[in-house]
Amino acid sequence: KRTTPRVANQEKRETSELNRGISVAVSGDLLDSHRRMAEAVAQVARKARDAVDNESDTLDLANCLLNSFPEGLCHLMRTVAEKICIVILANNTLKSLTRKFITTFTQLRELNLEGNYFHHLPEDIVTLEHLTNINLARNKFKEFPDQLTHLQSLETINLEANEIVELPIEKLILMPSLKHLNLKGNPINKDNLVLPSPVIKFELIISEDQEQTDATVHL
Repeated sequence: KRTTPRVANQEKRETSELNRGISVAVSGDLLDSHRRMAEAVAQVARKARDAVDNESDTLDLANCLLNSFPEGLCHLMRTVAEKICIVILANNTLKSLTRKFITTFTQLRELNLEGNYFHHLPEDIVTLEHLTNINLARNKFKEFPDQLTHLQSLETINLEANEIVELPIEKLILMPSLKHLNLKGNPINKDNLVLPSPVIKFELIISEDQEQTDATVHL
């Protein structure tokens, strides 16, 4: 396919704008040098371009030193966003997701945010009606993210190694699709977890030596 000078110039401008946006999103406090920053920016841009060019269903930006999701990526990926079902943002320094991210990737089935600095989720996350799996392990949650209880398709929640004490059991047992809830490594208050056996229909893991708990939680 032949590229006209006009199209080539447009692509160069978009790439330049994207790189500037990614530079802002990359964590400066984690970088030893300008070289590392340049490498991180190039890595994010390359992975995003690959996802677009290959029309992939996955965007993997794990270990990219991001402290925010680059808004420019939402623009770059606008033509394939509805095909993206899996986004991996693990092991960055993210603290929040923007509304732009959620309204761009509306068809997400899996969202991996493990190993970041989240302590809450945006209200807009309830609009991800196709989401079945969310990984929030090793973040900074002190309270169970209540927004998750409104996601009707959610099957798996991983909140391992956070700081959660209380669980909204009454809401969790009403989630129609929930199958697995991992809360290992949290200081859970176990007093509200002893319930009649027909009540809890999902696998609930709250300690290292507990393989699984179906129906009744006895601790």
